[in-house]
Amino acid sequence: MLRIPCPFCGPRDESEFAYGGEAHIARPENSWTLSDGDWADYVFMRTNPKGRHAERWRHSHGCGRWFNALRDTATHEIVATYRIGEPTPTGRR
Repeated sequence: MLRIPCPFCGPRDESEFAYGGEAHIARPENSWTLSDGDWADYVFMRTNPKGRHAERWRHSHGCGRWFNALRDTATHEIVATYRIGEPTPTGRR
């Protein structure tokens, strides 16, 4: 089982968390002016790298807070976790 270090509660089993998708996706300004294709790109298109990737997670069966995790998608190693709004730790690809 994967152990995820919540930046608020400390390390917990993965069963306490919910995956929230790719981190650092900014909502487009003036989204009402986007074409349907541009809106679909924002909503659905995400990177899918092999290696280190910034993701959002929620400690749903704990503190309930959202945070970011830098995870290696090939090995599932959690490289770092950090609060939303903090800079991504070095080493992100």
